[in-house]
Amino acid sequence: MNGENFALSEQIVSSSYIRQGSQARRSHEQLIRLLLEQGKCPEEGWSESTVELFLNELAVMDSNNFLGNCGVGEREGRVASSLVARRHYRLIHGIGRSGDIAAIQPKAAGSSLLNKLTNSVVLDILKLTGVRSVASCFVVPMATGMSLTLCFLTLRHRRPKARYIIWPRIDQKSCFKSMITAGFEPVVVENALEGDELRTDLEAVERKIEALGAENILCVHSTTSCFAPRVPDRIEELAAMCAKYNIPHIVNNAYGVQSSKCMHLIQQGARVGRIDAFVQSLDKNFMVPVGGAIIAGFEESFIQEISKMYPGRASASPSLDVLITLLTLGANGYKKLLAERKEIYSFLVQELKSLASAHGERLLHTPHNPISLAMSLDGLEAKSNGAVTQLGSMLFTRQVSGARVIPLGKEQTISGHTFRGFMSHSESYPCPYLNAASAVGITREDVTLCMKRLDKCLKTLKKNQNVTTPTSPVPPAGPEDPPVE
Repeated sequence: MNGENFALSEQIVSSSYIRQGSQARRSHEQLIRLLLEQGKCPEEGWSESTVELFLNELAVMDSNNFLGNCGVGEREGRVASSLVARRHYRLIHGIGRSGDIAAIQPKAAGSSLLNKLTNSVVLDILKLTGVRSVASCFVVPMATGMSLTLCFLTLRHRRPKARYIIWPRIDQKSCFKSMITAGFEPVVVENALEGDELRTDLEAVERKIEALGAENILCVHSTTSCFAPRVPDRIEELAAMCAKYNIPHIVNNAYGVQSSKCMHLIQQGARVGRIDAFVQSLDKNFMVPVGGAIIAGFEESFIQEISKMYPGRASASPSLDVLITLLTLGANGYKKLLAERKEIYSFLVQELKSLASAHGERLLHTPHNPISLAMSLDGLEAKSNGAVTQLGSMLFTRQVSGARVIPLGKEQTISGHTFRGFMSHSESYPCPYLNAASAVGITREDVTLCMKRLDKCLKTLKKNQNVTTPTSPVPPAGPEDPPVE
């Protein structure tokens, strides 16, 4: 409804009622105008009616929704199922063009606007959560692993002689395979055990650089968010080292956006040294379906180079999902979720510590990991080799998802490389353990129910397998206060 149509409506319905309706319409349009003007996440979340009005306005700008459109090409936004069309708000053309995922589509102005606005809103959120100097980003319809691969393939053109990627070990298959898929040889650097924590061995990284030659190294591939007892890499020191040797630096920040500590590490790394790009997952940080990631960096030209490396058009679904989510939450709503996550992390620390003590175990001291925790399982391991693995199965069948039970001595071969002690990020971590994490969206009820079921499983295992509780549990490795981000 435009002004002319509202004026005509006054000939049918009382003008006072029509004016009231017109004012209501303008309140929606004012929010949309601010989004278009500022390109930032609104402070307060929009109502669903405003979001849907906006998406419908975008959809009618795409040629597949033109009245009387006559399409004779091979890609005309045709959809056989009306259910599929509604699922995508009739935004069918996707994003980008064959040569650039960020390019404008002449016959899809609405979808192109959606793409640009999503990237702008997400950039605002990255700044809001701690990386204030980030220059550019774009949403790519691939999960974290393939998005890392895209970064490595882009660097290939800048460093054609390079064969190796220096990689402080983290036992997550997609990280490793992202390098293999790009055609490079990962150089695995084992972590250093400091107390209970597994931390970056900076001396070993530098030795590898000097042994291989900086010109033969594509980049250093570091990690922020990870499973305890591994903690985020020493990003600042690695960034300084990369600047010293003129080696690119790619950071896997998979679920680090939700942690102010992880984002601070990236900001500081860029300030003191070199970070070329950092990659984060959409589903883990923004509670949307799996299938998208954000590639961001501090040099706009390099981020544009990565976007141009993506071959062909791309699905708009991840961009649509995260834009809807952020418009609905607003900046204040998202900040509230992050604050709740941090609060529940402290609650999880206390609950897991109490449960561990009751069973003769201990909460591993990992203050540098702001998301994940680990509880020792020495008591189970001492009396029964299979009890640790069985605990994982019991938790899964009791609908406790996300908890990871890590036994000792597991081996895993990935693309020809054998990892000893796989899943523990170390060839010889001292004890088996259980992981739990406080990620965005978690509730106190999740923690309480998990502790109840874990307690019951541990009691059942000890009863059935006659596992005795150690009389002298290992003392804590450090201060008992939970780490502060």
